[in-house]
Amino acid sequence: MIYKGFKFGMLLQIAVGPMCLMVFNTSTTYGFLMGLSLVLAIAIIDGLYITLSGLGVAVIINKEKVKSVIKILGCFVLILFGTNTIMGVFAFTFLPTVALFSNVSNQNIFIQGLLLTASNPLTIIFWSGVFSTQLIENTLTKTQLFFFGFGCILSTLVFLTVVAFCGSVLGAFLPPIMIRILNVIVGFILVFFGIKLLFKNK
Repeated sequence: MIYKGFKFGMLLQIAVGPMCLMVFNTSTTYGFLMGLSLVLAIAIIDGLYITLSGLGVAVIINKEKVKSVIKILGCFVLILFGTNTIMGVFAFTFLPTVALFSNVSNQNIFIQGLLLTASNPLTIIFWSGVFSTQLIENTLTKTQLFFFGFGCILSTLVFLTVVAFCGSVLGAFLPPIMIRILNVIVGFILVFFGIKLLFKNK
């Protein structure tokens, strides 16, 4: 079941999202260890969402009023981080008093990763659907479902670690101007995903 979960998770990784680009960009700019901190944060939130899905929390999250509030908060976080990433290229931040944004360390990169990944808690609903399908079609036990979820998380760790490594290697050869351009691109992508989430109906 771990192998099945890993294969399924790797298929999901092919659809490159904003956090994958964030890992690549962080590793390119600050090095492999910084990127690894971000990977760990993403895996933790994914694991939390998978656990909550298994517990049936998605039923509560799926209520329209709750979903609307979550969407707005998620959009705000993505747009905030994206805009601040763009501003940072020009040595400016609109949140200068917050150490989380103004300084760069393994700790605040990790916290940023937690916030950014958690900014789309509608993922719980997706995992709930996946687990429901597995239970019905493959008649899995709770133990088998646990190992399937573990395999999914493992795929996130493996894939994004490779992305972080590639980013760190590439960063050693890229000129500073290219790294700044990459930061701007990632910032705009985060803002785009935030706006897209806001206007997404389903």
